[in-house]
Amino acid sequence: MRLRVLASSLIVAGLLLGGCTTQPEATGSTPSAKVLNEPTLHVKGLMEKFKLENVDYTYVKTAIGNGTRSGAKALLIDARPNPKYLGGTIPSSLNIPDTQIDKYIGQLDKVAKDKEIIVFCGGWDCEKSPIVAGHLKSKGFTNVKLYQAGEPEWATKNYLEIGTPVVESAFKKNSALLIDARPYAKTLQESIPGALYLNDEELPVLMGRFPADKTTPIITFCAGYECHKSHVVANKLLELGYTKVSVYAGGLPAWKEAKLQTTAGAKKVEVAPTPKKDTFVEGIKLGEDEGTVDGEWYKALIVSDKIPANVAVIDVRSATEYANGHIKGAINIEAGKLSATEFAAKLPKGKVSIINCATGGRAMEAHMKLKDAKVDVSKIFYFDANIKCDKSSQCEIKVNEPLG
Repeated sequence: MRLRVLASSLIVAGLLLGGCTTQPEATGSTPSAKVLNEPTLHVKGLMEKFKLENVDYTYVKTAIGNGTRSGAKALLIDARPNPKYLGGTIPSSLNIPDTQIDKYIGQLDKVAKDKEIIVFCGGWDCEKSPIVAGHLKSKGFTNVKLYQAGEPEWATKNYLEIGTPVVESAFKKNSALLIDARPYAKTLQESIPGALYLNDEELPVLMGRFPADKTTPIITFCAGYECHKSHVVANKLLELGYTKVSVYAGGLPAWKEAKLQTTAGAKKVEVAPTPKKDTFVEGIKLGEDEGTVDGEWYKALIVSDKIPANVAVIDVRSATEYANGHIKGAINIEAGKLSATEFAAKLPKGKVSIINCATGGRAMEAHMKLKDAKVDVSKIFYFDANIKCDKSSQCEIKVNEPLG
């Protein structure tokens, strides 16, 4: 409870002053505090002690890739206290507070020692980032850098990623517009109450739904830390001049994990339906939703490394996300960058194609794109699941509930 209260109090920083707003210079006769643009002597001494290279905003912007944890090119570490991290951080970041390193460093147990790591905290005079960076180097990490300008500079130039307590506070106070960037069928199934549907794939058509007041606090979300859709919408909002944009990267999964209210409500009491007969296409068991494979059936095949030889596993994420981990044997075809005809042409001939992504959204959209373009999808299906794989193709898979 204490953590939630502390983090909620950061809504001013995470929302009202968040996104890409800039702070005005002081006017009148009252002198303003000195604005730092280089490390203090103390911080500089720590940087020299641990032999740490400092990178700039442009470097970090490139390093975060599409903003998701699997889509980032480098691993970002926020060395500030956890409530500060939840209140607003650089997208894709993990939190390792300098005063609780032993408690949080387990997050890096499976991270390669040569992985590029960028540590930041609260600005040029903040010692937390060089302290954490120095500790990581002592643990054998060989490619550790600093972004010493840190969160304060980032917040003036780009959107912040926020945690559940901040979003919950905004929800209760009705102090921000929530935007659900997932496919429409997903939002109908369940969403955060009051959220506006605005799928990233339909931005040209739906942009008219954005608020007229560009100072409106806006929070975008989708299907969790591996879902890039909320980041796409956030970037579009910044491009259009909106100044208080945040991404709730944990998305609906984190909201539900916190046992917060959703639109699903109480389940209807229905007479038990007559069990449906299993349907197969060339040995592939179909799911309840149109275009899907049976999730649990397919998951079992993946886990046991028994995917049939007539199946082509198609990963429609970006090349960076694919490189960070994918289902064994998967072929990477980034569907979002291709027309339906181009995508269909790249699918292996003579096989059943089963499409997947990280959370099910992009896989669904890829299938819908083909169907809408009148492409024959009789042997093309998608896997609706949350999937997280490491570089050795060891995967954690959680099958999503059927939409129907």
